[in-house]
Amino acid sequence: MDMKLEGKVAIVTGGAGGIGQAYCRALAQEGAAVVVADIDAEGAEKFAAELEAEGLRAVGVGVDVTDQDSANAMVATAVDRFGAVDILVNNAGIMSAIPKSKLLDVPPDVWDRAMRVNAMSVLVCSRAAVPEMRKRGGGKIINQASTAAFEPGGMYRISKHAVVALTAGLGNELGPENINVNGIAPGMIATEESFRSAGGPDSERRIARAAGVPNPRPDREPESLVGALLLLASDVGDYMNGQTLILDGGRNMRL
Repeated sequence: MDMKLEGKVAIVTGGAGGIGQAYCRALAQEGAAVVVADIDAEGAEKFAAELEAEGLRAVGVGVDVTDQDSANAMVATAVDRFGAVDILVNNAGIMSAIPKSKLLDVPPDVWDRAMRVNAMSVLVCSRAAVPEMRKRGGGKIINQASTAAFEPGGMYRISKHAVVALTAGLGNELGPENINVNGIAPGMIATEESFRSAGGPDSERRIARAAGVPNPRPDREPESLVGALLLLASDVGDYMNGQTLILDGGRNMRL
């Protein structure tokens, strides 16, 4: 077995952003046809065009991951353009847009938006993609969590903890159908979104988090997550199901 993905079709939500772009390019370079899906339809189409210019197979599409009709249309685009869906990467989410308020002060609309975009979207997009995976005799669903899910705190952490729970729950339900569901929980990744959330790349908050990372390079580029992605998307990871891999340099060590 290897990590090659020739003949596979992958969808990456949030594909026009930093980590999403790294995921799309990695999957395409391993041979998959990639649907770059994003709320920013123009950005998705632009990045897909860049991949195609590199000789890779890609198409960009706009999607609202909280809307079932929109998610269904995203999957329909994948099938119309490439004939199938084998891999779904639920990468879309929000972080800096979630106010850093105490839990007792979280307004209902903020709670609802965070849970809809970060957690419910996993169900919405999986619901759209699973019927096509069944036609192929199986598939891979990879959910973007965060190491924040394993730390006490506010709304963002709770929404990502829900992703971890959804990953286990869907893995239990879909495993018998040869559909593996796993997650990736990154630590400090150098993206514009994470910088905004922390108040900048050199903020006291970000420096303090880095101090708790045993690895000598605590702040990594999105490409540092690609190895885990390809493991979970390929045949190499066939025996992994319902798991969330932590990639954070050792800041969160779990026994």
